Amino acid sequence: MTTLNSTPRADGFRMPAEWEPHSQTWMVWPERPDNWRLGGKPAQAAFSAVAKAIARFEPVTVCVSAGQYENARARLDDSNIRLVEISTDDAWVRDTGPTFVVDDQGGVRGVDWSFNAWGGFDGGLYAPWQRDDQVASKILEIERCARYRTEGFVLEGGSIHVDGEGTLITTEECLLNRNRNPQLSREQIEAMLRTHLAIDTVIWLPDGLFNDETDGHVDNFCCYVRPGEVLLAWTDDPADPNYPRCQAAMRVLETARDAKGRPFIVHKMPIPGPIHASAAECADVDRVAGTQDRDPAIRLAGSYVNFLIVNGGIIAPSFDDPQDEEARAILQQLFPEHQVVMVPGREILLGGGNIHCITQQQPAPQRR
Repeated sequence: MTTLNSTPRADGFRMPAEWEPHSQTWMVWPERPDNWRLGGKPAQAAFSAVAKAIARFEPVTVCVSAGQYENARARLDDSNIRLVEISTDDAWVRDTGPTFVVDDQGGVRGVDWSFNAWGGFDGGLYAPWQRDDQVASKILEIERCARYRTEGFVLEGGSIHVDGEGTLITTEECLLNRNRNPQLSREQIEAMLRTHLAIDTVIWLPDGLFNDETDGHVDNFCCYVRPGEVLLAWTDDPADPNYPRCQAAMRVLETARDAKGRPFIVHKMPIPGPIHASAAECADVDRVAGTQDRDPAIRLAGSYVNFLIVNGGIIAPSFDDPQDEEARAILQQLFPEHQVVMVPGREILLGGGNIHCITQQQPAPQRR
């Protein structure tokens, strides 16, 4: 594998939008018993359903440990799902996998951000995390893609969304958190995003969803539908702790202009719940020092915005919630050319995220 000393922008590469064509989607098999209850068995069923839903539209590659290989192969009984043996610390490939970049000559490369488990020893969710920090380079090696490594610059894929036309959306709560890159200013962080993703404009939302243990990843709160249009998690209830967060985001989006000078069209997506883990679900998780505690009193950061766009499909979480059907209708209306597939998301949420967090798209080569 080639590790380059240049930057994607200097080499003519950019991060494409999620709706641009994919060659495949990556996932990681869940098994960490101090994060996934009952040794990961319910989560494995949920991840399998997500993988099979994606496989209807495009190939899927699942990274799995040696110990779980046979079990995963038996459960992922689909000819469009490939397994590769990779050691990991947990299963959040959106944040540990590479951010793929493309050029106009059919090139595909990857950005390998430094990973510190969402905050290192200052609020991070587990330790150690070095095997997760190796996931991106291992995926790029398998794909024979050249690699850009941002040694010492921490970023997770779930903390950014791009429109493929020069604009990136993120949250101050995450990217300006002292537990990621405390040595850098907002301007220096923006400069890294510009050079590594070839974007020109950064839209800073103040916060993500309430109680999001990733420190407010934007992919759980606000995402692009198409250039100039976003979908924002929303509540009209002033008593909901998400209310001020939604209002603050809307104030930014109402006055912002993207890299092409467009104002934003903002669509609202209701927030499910409130959703809490049951005492039994929390008791089913191994207790290990240094790992995030599971507590039924803590509201979970459930969100319908945490979906994945695939080739011709939208793979979105459902929560056995009265608003599931409204969420499906909104997604179908916003993506009339795509088939919306809802997959149960509660088990994934219990581990701290959802469908977008456990997937990473690999764009298809582009020639212009």
